[in-house]
Amino acid sequence: MTPPLDRAAADAPITDQKQRYSAGVLKYRQMGYWDPDYVVKDTDTLCLFRITPQEGVDPIEAAAAVAGESSTATWTVVWTDRLTACDSYRAKAYKVEPVPGQPGQYFAWVAYDIILFEEGSIANITASLIGNVFSFKPLKAARLEDIRMPVALVKTFKGPPTGLVVERERLDKFGRPLLGATTKPKLGLSGRNYGRVIYEGLKGGLDFMKDDENINSQPFMHWRDRFLYVMEAVNKASAATGEVKGSYLNITAATMEDMYERAEFAKSLGSVIVMVDLIVGWTAIQSMSNWCRKNDMLLHMHRAGHGTYTRQKNHGVSFRVIAKWLRLAGVDHLHTGTAVGKLEGDPLTVQGYYNVCRDAVTRVDLPRGLFFEQDWADLRKVMPVASGGIHAGQMHQLIDLFGEDVVLQFGGGTIGHPAGIQAGAVANRVALEAMIKARNEGRDLLREGPDVLQTAARFCTPLRQALETWKDVSFNYASTDTSDYATTPTVA
Repeated sequence: MTPPLDRAAADAPITDQKQRYSAGVLKYRQMGYWDPDYVVKDTDTLCLFRITPQEGVDPIEAAAAVAGESSTATWTVVWTDRLTACDSYRAKAYKVEPVPGQPGQYFAWVAYDIILFEEGSIANITASLIGNVFSFKPLKAARLEDIRMPVALVKTFKGPPTGLVVERERLDKFGRPLLGATTKPKLGLSGRNYGRVIYEGLKGGLDFMKDDENINSQPFMHWRDRFLYVMEAVNKASAATGEVKGSYLNITAATMEDMYERAEFAKSLGSVIVMVDLIVGWTAIQSMSNWCRKNDMLLHMHRAGHGTYTRQKNHGVSFRVIAKWLRLAGVDHLHTGTAVGKLEGDPLTVQGYYNVCRDAVTRVDLPRGLFFEQDWADLRKVMPVASGGIHAGQMHQLIDLFGEDVVLQFGGGTIGHPAGIQAGAVANRVALEAMIKARNEGRDLLREGPDVLQTAARFCTPLRQALETWKDVSFNYASTDTSDYATTPTVA
């Protein structure tokens, strides 16, 4: 049975200053971190936390503790609060509700005044919102589910250095998803053989090839060798096809100095894009975004490591929040899940991530996990990347789910083709072109997609081989991250 969330007036915030600042320990709600009558301001940052209080801990007190420990509170009364405009600096928990279908869990809404955050700094925002509070003992678990940042704060960020619209203009590719592939195996190839894989994929019809998250500068292939062979392959494929091609050169390294060196070398070779891993951290991401903006380069973000934050439904940080932070920090591409591939992702939840990347204004959409409206203030749009366990036979599902502003990235689904890499790329390109033609003719992709693919395969041996090889391969496991929400009754 869910405990009631209204409490006695004795636990209300203490307004008598002598009592409030007497030495000792008070409840967080008594210190001013709980205000059910709080009126949200346009300049507030709003957070929705999923909290699981320890046995016997009042959920409202737990919510107030989250607000307190992520803003100005400590475990005891400190008189130095009175040296500040303390009420402005206190975050306010203002609503607590049980999570539908999840006993013992509660949604807690918390508002933060804009003055609590440094302008243009994701590092500062994250240090505040997910700094110490997730280790707080009275909580069994806590998760940051969603966030709304005020336009005034959004405008302090530069966002993507290039953006979705300008990327298409530079590539001269319109009206369809972009196609990519990750070089496999990730590790162990020599620079020359790595370049051969890149050439075959791009020559076969892909727009991009890419490094994977853990290929940096290991003994079997120094980064400089890889860059040289990759760009030789890119240039040859571009000349052979007449299309602009690219390959994401991973510049992730041990230090910022190393990253800048690798980025400068990529630029000198004529690359249109570089890549970093999420694990480099917010400061490095924003620094590389600034470099890309100054040098007219696309910045591809591989979300390596995100699962350590996002995988558990009751603890961590939702990927929709990380996607919002990355759009502000400034990336042009972002791996956002496939829903039908090998990596975690409920279809509706994943669509929510795509919305965050591409919307001008993200609307409230509870089935997709979007609890707040977010005005992006004309911040450039991020190109989502669908990658992980997908193949040509799923083309109709992918386009139906994600539309055309997406990079569809088939790694094993290109490199693993029985007739070789170039044939794998041809299969994917033909499947894509056939599906886009069918969509433009007004056909129902989900219902007619398999027939469209089979028809195209009659005239394309590589596509027929791909469909025969992978048939209906899928990864039908239950998602660990679905949206929990209550449907509001409507009046007939």
